[in-house]
Amino acid sequence: MNSPVLPFSRRRLLTGALGLGLVAGLSGCGVGSTSVNQVAAQPFTRKLPIPSLAPSRVSDGVRVFSLKAGAGRTRILPELDTPTWGYDGASLGPTLRAERGEQVAVEVTNGLDVTTSVHWHGMHLPPTMDGGPHQAIPAGGRWRPSWRIDQPAATLWYHPHPHGTTEEHVYRGLAGLFLIDDDASSRATLPHEYGVDDIPLIVQDKLLDRDGALRLRRDGGEPGILGEVVTTNGIAGAYLPVSTERVRLRLLNGSTARSYEFGFGDRDIQLIATDGGFLDAPLTIDRIRLAPGERAELLVIMKPGEMARLRSFEVGLGGVAVPFAMGGNDAFDVLELRAAASLKPSPAPDWPRSRHADEDELHESAVTRTRAFELDERKINGQLMDLSRIDEVVTVGSTEVWEVRSTVPMPHSFHVHDVQFRLLTIDDAPPPEWLRGPKDTIYLEPSRRYRLLLHFADYADPAMPYMYHCHMLWHEDEGMMGQFVVVEPGDEGAVRAPEHPGSGGTADHDHHGPGHR
Repeated sequence: MNSPVLPFSRRRLLTGALGLGLVAGLSGCGVGSTSVNQVAAQPFTRKLPIPSLAPSRVSDGVRVFSLKAGAGRTRILPELDTPTWGYDGASLGPTLRAERGEQVAVEVTNGLDVTTSVHWHGMHLPPTMDGGPHQAIPAGGRWRPSWRIDQPAATLWYHPHPHGTTEEHVYRGLAGLFLIDDDASSRATLPHEYGVDDIPLIVQDKLLDRDGALRLRRDGGEPGILGEVVTTNGIAGAYLPVSTERVRLRLLNGSTARSYEFGFGDRDIQLIATDGGFLDAPLTIDRIRLAPGERAELLVIMKPGEMARLRSFEVGLGGVAVPFAMGGNDAFDVLELRAAASLKPSPAPDWPRSRHADEDELHESAVTRTRAFELDERKINGQLMDLSRIDEVVTVGSTEVWEVRSTVPMPHSFHVHDVQFRLLTIDDAPPPEWLRGPKDTIYLEPSRRYRLLLHFADYADPAMPYMYHCHMLWHEDEGMMGQFVVVEPGDEGAVRAPEHPGSGGTADHDHHGPGHR
């Protein structure tokens, strides 16, 4: 199997293009116009693996899960064994599932020989349970976060967040879904049989050597690792047997750098949920762009005996210089859906208004402060990440607007821990309908101003921060991240940076801070 070799790094290409103004005509300079080769177009001959539902036990009113990070081997391609990392297995991890109102705990064991962590991406929870760089788990160590689930039904996920090496840990295979159910989802007329018509889909891209080993490019590639092999639930060339008229796809972009433009080409799809939960009603679309960390729940209507392929089309990156060097010109099939000769009927999609809807609603009229965040090549507001510095102080119970803008023509996304936000405007205009649902991560088209509406509820801790950062994970590792604490009114003077020896400036790839305190 021959893979294209880029003669020089994407970062050097981008820097040169920006510095000289040479955006046009670069396709003739020796760099391939796509980074996904024919491996991605191989026959779809392998049944899609479905991550198992994680077992749990209830002890003293707490639903307890367990996860163990470890190393293994995965057949990403049928003929090759690839060394990978996973939770409770060789790659990826089981799907955790809990209901709103439940108290949960996760007993995490680090079976790797390096420090890691587990961040609950999209979850509303205390900062000491968040699993960011301050809750590092040393090799052989354990960590037991516990919190009460108090947010709408949603498809969330978990992944490592160690300071300076997040890209590598996620890329090696550490990721899994965390599904939340509530009163609205339990009464919805939606596909709901996990693994049958309600399908988890973790899409990632990989670079493989000839012997099957994962390649970790550390030559300054921009915007990070862009792989030539595209996987669903850990393998390439997967197909999904379909037995119902409607199929619910819970899509996660689990890649570290690549954005996708998902669709089927020959049919419309219905968007029913974004990162943080349901839309107000199903939205008919033909494609949806997902940057790393973003999720979407889609409904696909199938006919008996037909085949359809989920595809990633060329991605609209919005003003990015040299988009083909960012994977923007790539187009490839991701998953084949194969309908049975007869299909079980599925009702039209509908879901009731949750009894928590009023308390969950965000109100722009309640805004008390607006903050501005500018992302350049590697910094936020002109600063690199420093684990000993608190960048923003927020009051518990407050509602704010965060105005976020990428000032450079390269891919950036923006993720905020603890909250789900609503996108109010892009350049003072209403956002497209597919971006109006609850979000925790959003792709930033260059030079455009995104106004995010956020509410900070429940948890105040002047000594332990949450993170905000670019979710292009190599950017995060290089220091494109900041910290905010949530405090009680009048407690601004109590803010103190957590002890984290060795921090300061850009991320130190060899340093991982103290464990959970």
